[in-house]
Amino acid sequence: MIFFELFAHNPTMIQVPAGQALFREGEEGRMMFVLATGSAEVVVNNRVVETLQHGSIVGEIGIVMPGPRSASVVAATDCEFVAVDEKRFQFLVQQTPFFATQVMRVMAERLRNLNHLIEPVEDI
Repeated sequence: MIFFELFAHNPTMIQVPAGQALFREGEEGRMMFVLATGSAEVVVNNRVVETLQHGSIVGEIGIVMPGPRSASVVAATDCEFVAVDEKRFQFLVQQTPFFATQVMRVMAERLRNLNHLIEPVEDI
């Protein structure tokens, strides 16, 4: 099964016009999103750190541990996102182990990329 197909049944779609934010860094986050159409940018401290395409997930930290968003997501083109609330997330994790693994891979990849952006502290 293709990853995006997991979200095909009765999705809640969020439309975000180009230049507008899906969410902003620091806002309370309790949902995850999957980019259905368009492209968007992940922005941390006013710096683009990732470009999202069809099938990309964002907000995965907020669904696992609600709290302030660690990044902003801004539509580069007109976008549609599938909203994934906690109930749907839990269902997908229980019914599709591949889904849970994919979310963990995305989180691990983003953590690795963040580690590469942080320069090592020199010994004193």
